[in-house]
Amino acid sequence: MSAKLEFAVNMSSPSSADKIINQLSQNGISKSDIHISYGTGIVTVTTDQPSSLILNSIEKTGMKAVLKGYGSSTIDKNLGAAVAMLGGSTGYSKLGVNGVVRFVQINNNECIVDGTIDGLSPGKHGFHIYECGDLSNGCDRIGDHLNLKQTSHGKQTDDPKFRHTGDLGNITANEDGRAIFYFKDKLINVSHLIGRSVGITENEDDGGKTKISTSAIDGNSGKRIACGIIARSSGLFENNKKICACDGVTLWEERDVPLAGPGRQRKI
Repeated sequence: MSAKLEFAVNMSSPSSADKIINQLSQNGISKSDIHISYGTGIVTVTTDQPSSLILNSIEKTGMKAVLKGYGSSTIDKNLGAAVAMLGGSTGYSKLGVNGVVRFVQINNNECIVDGTIDGLSPGKHGFHIYECGDLSNGCDRIGDHLNLKQTSHGKQTDDPKFRHTGDLGNITANEDGRAIFYFKDKLINVSHLIGRSVGITENEDDGGKTKISTSAIDGNSGKRIACGIIARSSGLFENNKKICACDGVTLWEERDVPLAGPGRQRKI
């Protein structure tokens, strides 16, 4: 089952739709999976590709785009969506790591995990859901791996009896320090994630398969170098925001300003 992404796109003319369709088609998206409303500025895309790649593809047309909603492609109701910001003004990072991870429940048994993380050292890094959402002391108080079934540590692809609920394996950063990932997990559920945290470790998670003492606990993956609280996010067609009345930041301006603080204030 695929996901459906809802984007607000700053289209300047009706011909903008053709440009978007042509660009997304180059990314392997079928025209039947692209729906565009020029009047509302909404573009929906059904895909199994990471949201950041679809957004970047739309913006190659020269138009600005913002991801507004994320949900299932085959059922009417939204089963739940969540997001975590790592680093930056709302998350935590010791080494300048920052990015976003999205969780989308597409049916009762599958959750999409979709993210882009920058600032990592090249190679594999452990990727886990943790029990708590307390960032008051960096990543030190987020607890252990989420473990709803009280099982041993394992790989994300292991039988549920032999992995923690929060064991999501590794993400791989390229030579530029960027990790883009998209996969489906049958054990986590958005309803269990809100208020907890997601974290990245300095080393690769060995999946609990080595004889090192910490392997059975956390995959011998080392220190947590970035983390963020998991919060509910908008499903499909749930986000009607165009401007924040409190500080005058429009939908398009918000892309380029901090989530909070003086830096958000609109410059007049």
